[in-house]
Amino acid sequence: MGRFVRNGFLIALAILWLVPTYLLIVNAMTPHEKYTGSPRWIPNGFGFFDNLARAWDSAELGLGLYNSLLYATLSAGIAVFAAALASFAVVIMPTRRRGLWFWLIYTGTLLPLQIFLAPLFKAYVNVNLYDTQLGMVLIYAALCVPFAFFVVRNYLTTVPSEVTEAAQLDGAGWGRLFWQIHLPLVKSSLQAAFVFQFTWVWSDLLFGITLSTSPNIRPVMAALAELNSGYSSLGPPIVLSAALFVSLPTVVLFLTFQRFFASSLKPVG
Repeated sequence: MGRFVRNGFLIALAILWLVPTYLLIVNAMTPHEKYTGSPRWIPNGFGFFDNLARAWDSAELGLGLYNSLLYATLSAGIAVFAAALASFAVVIMPTRRRGLWFWLIYTGTLLPLQIFLAPLFKAYVNVNLYDTQLGMVLIYAALCVPFAFFVVRNYLTTVPSEVTEAAQLDGAGWGRLFWQIHLPLVKSSLQAAFVFQFTWVWSDLLFGITLSTSPNIRPVMAALAELNSGYSSLGPPIVLSAALFVSLPTVVLFLTFQRFFASSLKPVG
């Protein structure tokens, strides 16, 4: 009886979570001219590509997609590499006060991001980084480091110390220890951290609308926000088709690398 109730509760919860997704898909595929103003529960034709074409032209989604791909790939890659270096220094190298260094870096994930907006905006304007691709890459990379460090550092602590000792007995220096031994051992955690940070950068709107304004600089979520501002004139199917389309890259990325999430939770050896 208890198992039946538990399974029923989980099924009901899954349905509640899936209903918004179902409505998103159905209404995004509804032809614009057939939309009556009320959310549709049953498909009425297939106008997804026509809706997407109108959204693409109205908000210049192509530029936004390119920018988001650039920012998410570069920033996540830089952040994960920096996190790997920091993790190696804190866990493997004879660093003093390791706990202090851990908390100094990890604290970046505990602070609300809104507190960075005003000083960042002023600083970016003063150093001519406002509304530039370099500025967007730098801020995203900096914000991605703490969580990536948390993931990689925790995984690196599971590497047996005998691995380091044996390599040092063979004459390996710190550079060889990092590149040839420990980096391959924590590859799954690096990939998991990259996927997490890529998804976060891709989905970010806060810094996208604060630190960029030009269509050739703003990320895709900022372009989508501008499209959403014309919700009443364009119509919900057009906006929803764009929202569905721009969410697909992160879904595909997660499904492609999902096995690394499970492997990154397992200790080495």
